[in-house]
Amino acid sequence: MNRVARCRRYRLKPGGDGTLVPMTEALFLFDPSSDDAPVHTDELHSGWNITLPQNVRKHAIQVMRLGKGDGLELSDGRGLRIQASIEDPQNGVVKILSVGKEAQPTTRLALIQALAKGGHDEQAIDMATQIGVDAIIPWQSDRSIARWKEGRTDRKWLQVIQSATEQSRRSWRPQLADHVSSKQIAAICKRANVHGDLVIVLHQDASESWSGIEEAADAMEARCLSDARPRTISVIVGPEGGISDDEIALFKDSGAKCCVLGSNILRASCAGAVALSLLSRALGRWS
Repeated sequence: MNRVARCRRYRLKPGGDGTLVPMTEALFLFDPSSDDAPVHTDELHSGWNITLPQNVRKHAIQVMRLGKGDGLELSDGRGLRIQASIEDPQNGVVKILSVGKEAQPTTRLALIQALAKGGHDEQAIDMATQIGVDAIIPWQSDRSIARWKEGRTDRKWLQVIQSATEQSRRSWRPQLADHVSSKQIAAICKRANVHGDLVIVLHQDASESWSGIEEAADAMEARCLSDARPRTISVIVGPEGGISDDEIALFKDSGAKCCVLGSNILRASCAGAVALSLLSRALGRWS
């Protein structure tokens, strides 16, 4: 068996010194409630054999060319994580090795992303999903050139989220909310004040620095740990043309914190990812 075949067969990759080191097993999302997913998540046990849904079977066996004995993971995107190995590639049969359920973080992260031209908004939600965002809210801002098209834009965003969730081996897929207007974001800010959540607006002309945001995030997390109530930190990112002065005033009057993220002006595609990364570190998600 040649080196390439061994890398695929045993899910190994060449290391820096030429040796073979283990790769993480590919994860595939499936919907237990759909007709082509004959999997009952509340009845699964180690040692059982199950048949992969058709879409997962095609991706795993035909596209990735996984074979008998290769490992993979399955998830419903709501915390379920199934470790399995392929028993019968031709019929898509796998053997369950373990079944687990991962809890959601008590302190959750949300991205309120303005629609942006040139696919920058899709790049933003792709990176945010890989980083670990828990919810994504599309925003039709005053300066957004792109327009939300029901049945088209939401389908594209869902595909991006699905792919990024599998790529990052996440068992929780971010929830995609309905698209909102600036007035609806103001309502989100007001509700956050009532429930003890935190809403952050990234803006290049803000006077508050990021250090103050991390202090507020630490205080909120302490409350979450104290009373075990889930709370959310939402990050608002504008389009390429920036957030209008009227929108900034509206959000601040509704209770949002406005801050500047360093001295460099970031694109709409990466501003949210940077903020979410800093928050993930501050909340101990990467420790």
